[in-house]
Amino acid sequence: MAEPLRYPLTTFTDKTDYLKIAIIDYISIKNSNNKSLVGSPQSRKNRGKNLKEVILLPMPSNISDNNAVKYSESSLNSIIGAAASGVIGIMESGAKEGDIGKKLQAAYYEALKSGKNVADAAGDISGIQGFATRKLASSAIGIIGGNITPSQLLARTTGEILNPNLELLFNGPTLRTFRFQFKMVPRSEDEGKQIKKIIRAFKEYMAPRVEGASIENTFLKTPSVFELTYKQGSEDHSYLHRFKQCFLESISVNYTGAGVYSTYDDGTPVAMIMDLSFKEIEPVYDVDQNEEGGTGY
Repeated sequence: MAEPLRYPLTTFTDKTDYLKIAIIDYISIKNSNNKSLVGSPQSRKNRGKNLKEVILLPMPSNISDNNAVKYSESSLNSIIGAAASGVIGIMESGAKEGDIGKKLQAAYYEALKSGKNVADAAGDISGIQGFATRKLASSAIGIIGGNITPSQLLARTTGEILNPNLELLFNGPTLRTFRFQFKMVPRSEDEGKQIKKIIRAFKEYMAPRVEGASIENTFLKTPSVFELTYKQGSEDHSYLHRFKQCFLESISVNYTGAGVYSTYDDGTPVAMIMDLSFKEIEPVYDVDQNEEGGTGY
């Protein structure tokens, strides 16, 4: 691999803080995780192996991280909850697949006959009958184009509603996005050439790959992976957050960064603004935060 691409050319020292972006080939989970299609919680960390290109840039002016997970509201009224408990009980009893339907039907008739479980959850049998009556009524109204729920009918006729037992439930992780902006002002011919190579490298390695696909013109290979690291000289930054492996989702370059069109004699713009948007390949898990260094992921 050639020397790292860098902007500016001469300001990186053993005490300089900067952003290092290493570019490597994408490796599927199947090929990197013992042929399994499901990755481990730590399968997409920066490895720094098989480098194709390294780019060194000054510390961005907008350094931040945003960790989030998804939650959704869930409601389960007492009647449905009691019925669900009965179904779960049947499933956990080890009933064979062919017997499940018969056992569910038997449990349904037993509930209607004795008023157990579901009736207890509703307060008494009249609560079930009232809900069932309004369920049938709402279905009948739906046939002629009406749109009203059993709960709405219950509220209009008795002034009551079923307790929804509303709860916020975990719904899954999210993937983090990082956006950076760099204003690049070449101060020499060599620095202008370096900026040109940096822009070309980002565009090349973020693009879907045609070469190497199993059947040309039919399949595309995944673009390269970008490994971002905040550095203090040769060491990782001791305070700032870490990154997992990322894809470069977009690059935008404004070649009139000075507000007007202006170039040097060789056509190099006097100022350029480059916007990069990276997205991590996998979520951040609790085990990731157990590692030492910085403020975690």
